[in-house]
Amino acid sequence: MPQYQEKTIVTRVEQLSCENVRITLKAPEIASCCKPGQFVMIRTSVGKDPLLRRPFSIHQADASGHIQIYFKIVGRGTEILAHVRVNEEISVFGPLGRGFTIDENLPTCIIGGGLGIAPLLFLAKEICRRKKKNCGPDLIILGGRTLDEVEPLVNDFREVGIRTLATTDDGSYGEKGFVTDVLKSVELAPNTQVYACGPEPMMAAINDFCLAEGLRCQVSVESVMACGMGACLGCNRPVGDGKYVHVCMDGPVFEAKELKWNL
Repeated sequence: MPQYQEKTIVTRVEQLSCENVRITLKAPEIASCCKPGQFVMIRTSVGKDPLLRRPFSIHQADASGHIQIYFKIVGRGTEILAHVRVNEEISVFGPLGRGFTIDENLPTCIIGGGLGIAPLLFLAKEICRRKKKNCGPDLIILGGRTLDEVEPLVNDFREVGIRTLATTDDGSYGEKGFVTDVLKSVELAPNTQVYACGPEPMMAAINDFCLAEGLRCQVSVESVMACGMGACLGCNRPVGDGKYVHVCMDGPVFEAKELKWNL
């Protein structure tokens, strides 16, 4: 899989809520070969503070050579990145990691929680592209704590053409409750392939559901990482029997049943 350290150009900055930002970058080399579920490492400032790059999942990519990242302002790096301006230059390294495996012959259920929603739009679009819009049995479930975590992206998902349901913990948008409540209440088509990304407890519950129902489930997990290439060993994750994987190299997408969830 080719990887590039690319000097990208900011073409659009969107403040989608008080804490959530979406940035579009002209990155023709990365956009030409990235896959849903992969990520990039971004240098958020031109100086040495912060010193290390930050990992961001690829939110979207298109044939015109653009990629998008979607993130929440949670620290110094993301605070700096949130204030970039159009035409600024940003150093981006990628694409990195193992993405989702898509079988266009299977019905799909895509489940995102909080910031875990970010990489799933790229996935949903790729699934529909391969199925040539024949996405009738497919389903998307998006959830978060409040309206601000879910509402900004719902219309983007609905425009893909897949039935999309929304839920919030406090009931401020969509149904009140968790994505797992919705998952248990709907009737999935036989042999549905489940894809999930979000908080660990959410994905653990989805894994339990899929095991009970005999469904395959792929999950994209998050981890602290400094390099994105397996050198720093900072993204180790247990898989049971005393064994570990590197999220950056072996993932971030895994078969859910392969991982150890009682962390």
